[in-house]
Amino acid sequence: MQVTLENIQLYAYHGCLEEEGLIGQNYRVDVYITTDYSEAAKTDDLTKTVDYTQVYQIVKREMAVRSKLIEHVARRICEALVGEISRIEKCEVKLTKYNPPVNGMVGNATVTWQVIR
Repeated sequence: MQVTLENIQLYAYHGCLEEEGLIGQNYRVDVYITTDYSEAAKTDDLTKTVDYTQVYQIVKREMAVRSKLIEHVARRICEALVGEISRIEKCEVKLTKYNPPVNGMVGNATVTWQVIR
């Protein structure tokens, strides 16, 4: 069973270039969480599943910490989610940086990180 938060839009300051740390840009984060929420589906009890409000807050907090590499940010987000939410069996984070500065026409760069408990 999967809980998914897609298209989380955040503004952050990641990148190897000094300008990226000053100007910042938009990012997209998609989170895919495997968990057993069958009890929550039966009982309508939020404590029996993963609260996606908490997931969003963790993503937002980790995106606010500047890093040079989006690979580093994706790993941090995924490990924070698994470390802080005990119901997560598997977590995958897909992080997209729009218009990366690569001296050419590139729409975005995306990395994916996965942690299995």
